[in-house]
Amino acid sequence: MTERIRSLLDRTFDKEQRKFRRDVDWKPLLERFVREGVSDEARARIGLEEMLKAETPAFMDGERIAFLRTVRQIPDLHSDAEMEARRAQGVAFGEKGVVFNLTADFGPTVRDGLDARLAEISSRLEQAKAENDAEGVEFLENAALSVNAVLDLADRYRAAAEEKGLSEIAATLAHVPRRGARTLHEALQSLRILHYAMWCEGEYHCGLGRIDQYLYPYYEADVRSGRLTDETALEEIEEFFIACNRDSDLYIGVQQGDNGQSVMLGGVTRDGRPAFNELSRLCLKACGELKLVDPKINLRVDKSTPLETYELGTELTAKGLGFPQYANDDVVIPALLRWGYELEDARDYSVAACWEFLVPGCGMDINNIDAVSFVGALDAALRAVADAPVASYEDVEKAFLAEVQRRADALVAKYDRVEILPGPFVSVISAGCIGRARDICKGAKYNNFGIHGTGIAVAVDSLASVRELVFEKHLVSLPELVKILDTDFAGRPDVLAAAKAAPKMGNADQRVDEIAKRVIGFWGHAFDGKRNGRGGVFRPGTGSAMYYIWHARDVPASADGRLRGEPFSANWAPSLDVPVKGPVSVVRSFTEPDLGLVCNGGPLTIEIHDSAFAMADGVKKVAHLVKFFVERGGHQMQINTINRETLLDAQEHPERHRHLIVRVWGWSGYFIELDKPFQDQIIKRVELNVA
Repeated sequence: MTERIRSLLDRTFDKEQRKFRRDVDWKPLLERFVREGVSDEARARIGLEEMLKAETPAFMDGERIAFLRTVRQIPDLHSDAEMEARRAQGVAFGEKGVVFNLTADFGPTVRDGLDARLAEISSRLEQAKAENDAEGVEFLENAALSVNAVLDLADRYRAAAEEKGLSEIAATLAHVPRRGARTLHEALQSLRILHYAMWCEGEYHCGLGRIDQYLYPYYEADVRSGRLTDETALEEIEEFFIACNRDSDLYIGVQQGDNGQSVMLGGVTRDGRPAFNELSRLCLKACGELKLVDPKINLRVDKSTPLETYELGTELTAKGLGFPQYANDDVVIPALLRWGYELEDARDYSVAACWEFLVPGCGMDINNIDAVSFVGALDAALRAVADAPVASYEDVEKAFLAEVQRRADALVAKYDRVEILPGPFVSVISAGCIGRARDICKGAKYNNFGIHGTGIAVAVDSLASVRELVFEKHLVSLPELVKILDTDFAGRPDVLAAAKAAPKMGNADQRVDEIAKRVIGFWGHAFDGKRNGRGGVFRPGTGSAMYYIWHARDVPASADGRLRGEPFSANWAPSLDVPVKGPVSVVRSFTEPDLGLVCNGGPLTIEIHDSAFAMADGVKKVAHLVKFFVERGGHQMQINTINRETLLDAQEHPERHRHLIVRVWGWSGYFIELDKPFQDQIIKRVELNVA
């Protein structure tokens, strides 16, 4: 790491950039929109224009890649009353209702420049006018004005750089983003501006996609010409990665760090060739040197991936970053094909914000539109059958799966009519929108909805416990068990002990893993033949997002021995406090089901003690574990490497642990910035409870 990068890193981590920020009262703008009944499309464009006008060009000493946020708040474009009125008419929205959780098609605009996009808009606008396509005209006019707003800010940055004597920044901004990038440095600066503008338009959880693919031609040309060496290219990448952390505290999320700035490395190209390259390697090295939470690194692998690549990824895990998150091409690509993605697009997949798979630029998938609580479904099923004549365990499992199906069907009905608010600028840098003369909010090539499955391991363990306690050992009847769960096992320590001792996922125990196979098999087909109101399919997954905390508050104790209020395991992982034989047994259990059926995303999440890397072969051993997971058909994996004592000390003395990073559910954040319920859940799961 060069001294310049070290200085930028330290000052960014110390939040020096905050000195440039100010508050803006956007209330009058919203009142005007409401009073005048301004259209959604115009609101999106005017909001971006006003946001960028309010921005003041600002520079960090020593930087060569410019653009940072100086206005804390992004304008609200619709009032709560307006949104509620739409919902009252039967309209559903994903989260805030705007375009979110997607990756734009950055590569072509970095290559061609925004002037080229303006030329396309102009040509298409003439056609739309000739065809009397009023909707198309409105979109294209607002799109052009949005692009000009971005170019205007770039011009103001250029002028400010010239005034301050920052000749290199000024020269770069004189060319990009107006025209196509010629060098890696110009490409990174252009990407920074495009990504920044999306956030200012109101999009959030904006991924960066496969940067090692669309930036590689610039790296390759620079190295071939002698403009860059690997050392100077690393410096360029590290500065860009630092820039991703300057505004991240202003990006919305459930918790600080939950901002969706993910990148995908490796995998295969659109024509099926191996895609891991020297730029992929440099990106991993940059993350290892910087030790920042952004960007979050995802690494695509398959059975042919050499162990060396796993080791490069594991070196980041050893540093306690909580990434890379691994994605298995051998499972994900066939799953996407089954859901109707074309082969070239499936090969080009990335992730949205956390781990939900999508195709950059041509997907308006809402990958986390809702979730089914498997623990809640089992609780409801137990109550439904408790007073009925239940002949066998199979009747309980059948009732549970029927309740899962009922909840899945309810979500299909709930999201029959989903609307998304416009994003004219993000549409300009997404594939096909200019040609269709339609905002991406109207739909893209793919418009699928992802449904999380929360607490699957808890539900499976609970089913195994019900079978053993009620039908095999006859310790309690089913009605008695339901009453015991309502009282948090009060007065029945024998039942609690038996519930905790019942078979659990994570020990390669076929008694419980067979249940998991049936549950996952059912869940993977729960939405077969069903379409959403935007023409897409529903994609079930094993992820939990924040629901592992939220859903746990809605149910009493569960039959696996979990007490009321205790959170579920995050994503696809052993239940909390479950003694397991070790990480290999966990991998065996959690790769028994056919995970290709539930490939919306949801990684196997494992916590291992940091002492695993104390020995010389620690990295190699953990790399072999990841490779074993992939070879057994695992879909996604992420590993936390920390220890309980460190986390407890961080709660007590946060000032000592400002740099402590943990993996939360599909993203990494600074431990001391998390709310206590999330901290506590991580402490409970932090190490495999080895039996």
